[in-house]
Amino acid sequence: MAEFEKILFKYIDSPDQDRIDTYIKNGGYAALEKAITTMKPEEVTDEVIKSGLRGRGGAGFPTGRKWSFLPKGIDKPVYLCVNADESEPGTFKDRELIEREPHQVLEGTLITAYAIKCKIAFIYIRGEFAYGAKQLNRAIDEARARGFVGKNLFGKGVDIEVIVHRGGGAYICGEETALLTSLEGGMGYPRIKPPFPAVAGLYGCPTIINNVETLANIPHIINRGASWFTTIGTPKSTGSKIFCMSGHVNKPGNYELPMGVPLRELLFEHAGGVRDGRNLKAVIPGGSSVPVLTADKIDVRMDFESLAEAGTMLGSAGVMVLDETTCIVRTAQNLAHFYQHESCGQCTPCRQGTYWMLAILHRIEHGQGTMEDLNTLTDICDNIEGNTICPLGDAAVPPVRSTIRQFREEYEYHITHKKCLPGTSPARFE
Repeated sequence: MAEFEKILFKYIDSPDQDRIDTYIKNGGYAALEKAITTMKPEEVTDEVIKSGLRGRGGAGFPTGRKWSFLPKGIDKPVYLCVNADESEPGTFKDRELIEREPHQVLEGTLITAYAIKCKIAFIYIRGEFAYGAKQLNRAIDEARARGFVGKNLFGKGVDIEVIVHRGGGAYICGEETALLTSLEGGMGYPRIKPPFPAVAGLYGCPTIINNVETLANIPHIINRGASWFTTIGTPKSTGSKIFCMSGHVNKPGNYELPMGVPLRELLFEHAGGVRDGRNLKAVIPGGSSVPVLTADKIDVRMDFESLAEAGTMLGSAGVMVLDETTCIVRTAQNLAHFYQHESCGQCTPCRQGTYWMLAILHRIEHGQGTMEDLNTLTDICDNIEGNTICPLGDAAVPPVRSTIRQFREEYEYHITHKKCLPGTSPARFE
């Protein structure tokens, strides 16, 4: 691939980039001034729509279109909630942006708040991100001292306040309506939609919820224009993407590359290939909640459409690599344990389904399974999918269903021989 000019990570390694003086020296807050002093809120929204920017949290919904769903002429405050509750296994991009580029995240938040006519924005951050919360609060204080947060920004009568709220460390609160319930002080239970948050969200008011990486793109779109942004990536998946590489690779970490970069290139050129010279067994391309790809299916581009055609999803772009020594059954069991533990318990299919998936997988892994267990697991997946209030139940299904489909012979070996396939060992992602 030709040399790519990084966008979000351009200054990520610069000393003191998390400080406002360095951020401004590198062009920071110019987009905020441009938006507030030369553009109407509707023009900012239109520019983001034209850019084709899609949500980077997992769903991939067009960002500007989401903003446009806010009702017109309603006498209620509008809220912006930044979803910084990054809890998807294999995903750690937002954490790096928050810790090392907090002003970029904050500037994107402020521009978005201006575009949707919001006066109070909340950054809901994962409870375990103590350092990230400290970085954001310091960035807000620094920005306030420069007149970028607070009252009468740039003398234009624009008031925007930003509040950092730390969650309690619950995966379910990454779901947008559970995030709202938690932010209001309640248990992190998802809500039935409709109404959607854009109509009735935080405190019953119109609310926009965007991911950290999504909003970090906004200053660059405003500075350089939508037409520039559309030259990066693919026609339907524009811009760059931060890919989180973990598992059995030589160089794990975050890699910012254009949307549509080939998975093979991402794995073997950027992440240094499979660790210890071993053979590739499988790749989970978008965080733990997407179907697995076998080693012979990695000639696919990393964008929303290409991965959908390949039978999986881009999701959060948390790419987990499994080598030939990985026990697939143990991998499925590990992931099922995560979803069972993180289920809020509100919906019976999810509460009971994740429990029984874990119990059956544990039984198979420990030499006590039967062939009928495979049909039972498939039935449980069918009964969970599409039958819960939020997507957590749907997220718990792919690790089980796709591994059974792609590696059924390994499941059957466990059942028949009551042990792992020769040469494999329990899956570890360190």
